[in-house]
Amino acid sequence: MFDPNAFPIPTKISVNDVELEVFEAGHDNIGNPIVLCHGWPGHAFSWRYQIPALAASGYHVIVPNQRGYGNSSRPTDVIAYDLDHLTGDLAALLDHYGYDDAIFVGHDWGANVAWGMALLHPKRVRKVVALALPYQVRGDVPWVELIKSILGPDNYMVHFNTHPNVADAILDQNRRQFLQNLYRKNEPLQPPEPGMLMINLANAKAATGDPIMTDAELSVLDEAFEVSGFTGGINWYRNLDRNWHLLANVDPIVPHPALMIYGKRDVIPKSQNLSDFVPNVEVICLDAGHWIQEEMPEETTNAIIDWLKSSTGSQLNCSDM
Repeated sequence: MFDPNAFPIPTKISVNDVELEVFEAGHDNIGNPIVLCHGWPGHAFSWRYQIPALAASGYHVIVPNQRGYGNSSRPTDVIAYDLDHLTGDLAALLDHYGYDDAIFVGHDWGANVAWGMALLHPKRVRKVVALALPYQVRGDVPWVELIKSILGPDNYMVHFNTHPNVADAILDQNRRQFLQNLYRKNEPLQPPEPGMLMINLANAKAATGDPIMTDAELSVLDEAFEVSGFTGGINWYRNLDRNWHLLANVDPIVPHPALMIYGKRDVIPKSQNLSDFVPNVEVICLDAGHWIQEEMPEETTNAIIDWLKSSTGSQLNCSDM
């Protein structure tokens, strides 16, 4: 069982006009940096199982609470959370440590930022490891419109953009209940009733599946969002269309060695053309839901470390695994 008190002590680092709360391990492994990027609604704590193992494997592990989260800065301007700012923070973090480049590992929204680093700051990226969220191909229609046309107006990504501050307030008011209902495993994440999934989860007295975290672990996340609230993280979603415009003239091919880790039980669709845009990708599927590195920590850690040692770049078919 993980001891939350064993998590690294953070430092505050000023980068890109914000302060980031950064957790580190493997301080002696200078020159071999790996940056772990959490998702929504997440925290650097989501990498608690991977941090010591990566440090023991010779990596300088750098784990920021990204802007909007924990004790990192929370700008009030929605535009301050677009992909340009999010990747700019990480590029500036490399500058702070004196690194030209690093391995970037991301889960959920953090995976989107890791892919964004490869697109917007390609020379700062050695390799990419993405969990749950595959590379998102920029199509002809802005993201919110596309999501609405496929998943409807009640989809939470659409709702965040069309109903400002509504979800923020409800999630803040029902913070622990929401997190407890969201961080579940062994059952697909489904709304308990019609309507916006995240609001329903915040209001629901109970959820299906088994808890991923112990009470002590959940308290770490609960206390972090008591400080930060949910608006900063939700503002990442409110920049979906702005990000679509930002990437208009960017080369869509990610040539870096990449590892894509899917959870077989996750509701996020697997990419059918990933290797067309990420030609040097290897795909692995684990018998997990969305919270892959927390549901199957040992298997996830081993998959990442083994791949980093080999980086074959060969693509596997999840259906065959």
